[in-house]
Amino acid sequence: MARFHMHEPDTGSIGAGAQVDVLLQLGLMYATGRDCEVDLVAAHKWFNIAAIKGSERAAEMRAEMALAMSKAELARALREAREWMTMH
Repeated sequence: MARFHMHEPDTGSIGAGAQVDVLLQLGLMYATGRDCEVDLVAAHKWFNIAAIKGSERAAEMRAEMALAMSKAELARALREAREWMTMH
């Protein structure tokens, strides 16, 4: 029988590195429209969260994404990331 150890809430034994990779992949999914509609706000949100958790690649993608967004879109993405971080 397999064991599953909880080291951190919501991550189990996958570790923080794997969690950051998942967050980065969510950003890429929304940025490219892979299996969904392209959503720059959602892409920036997930890149921002991954960057906060230590992903340099996500920080680069976040900066690139911000160049293509309006001020209103950027404000919404930052607000949504902040709300997600508060809840998780």
